[in-house]
Amino acid sequence: MADERVLFITGASSGIGAATARAALGAGWSVALSARSAAKLDELAAQLDGGERVLVVPADVTEWDQLEAAVERTRERFGRLDAVFANAGFGARRGFLEESPEQWRSMVLTNVYGAALTIRATLPAITASRGHVLLTGSVAGRRALPGSLYSSTKFAVGAMAESLRQELNGTGARVTLIAPGMVDTPFFDSAPSIEALHPEDVAGAVLWALGQPPRVDVNEILLRPTAQDG
Repeated sequence: MADERVLFITGASSGIGAATARAALGAGWSVALSARSAAKLDELAAQLDGGERVLVVPADVTEWDQLEAAVERTRERFGRLDAVFANAGFGARRGFLEESPEQWRSMVLTNVYGAALTIRATLPAITASRGHVLLTGSVAGRRALPGSLYSSTKFAVGAMAESLRQELNGTGARVTLIAPGMVDTPFFDSAPSIEALHPEDVAGAVLWALGQPPRVDVNEILLRPTAQDG
């Protein structure tokens, strides 16, 4: 197990995070699964059936002590950390009179502050391993959407990825922003009548970026469903 690369995933209990865990295991990685719900993580770990190559480390990405402890447990278990996928996040209905202020606060903290804390908690290990940081952005982080505070959070994540890339220049560590369009998740239940991306499609992009040789730093992957408008 000491020779296997290790990937820490936030928002791992479902959707893109769970699909990435499954794909990474299939590619020979060991994985640390992090999310708020320990029960959901335990259920996923049982489904993955990865044995000692899977570690469940529940944490709320907006709580520094929890996140720091989860990363430390990962390093203790596997002895290393080669990549982190800062994937935790969620959306909101469009409209600045929609949702509650409390929902907005939770979304901004999770999508932006949580991504920043994930970087902070893993950066020493990632720098030491000349590893890889990946962040989940969005097509919505490339052009403003009407009434979308979610879009604003993803603009922030895109800027964060580039700021981190510049900070890590010279260390050998790499940074990739994964920016999907519409994905087949409950958030898009009322989506237009085109086939959305599957979580496995996004996971494939993550593994492709991770699989590039050290000389290649894939800064951003933008993927949309075929015929998505915008």
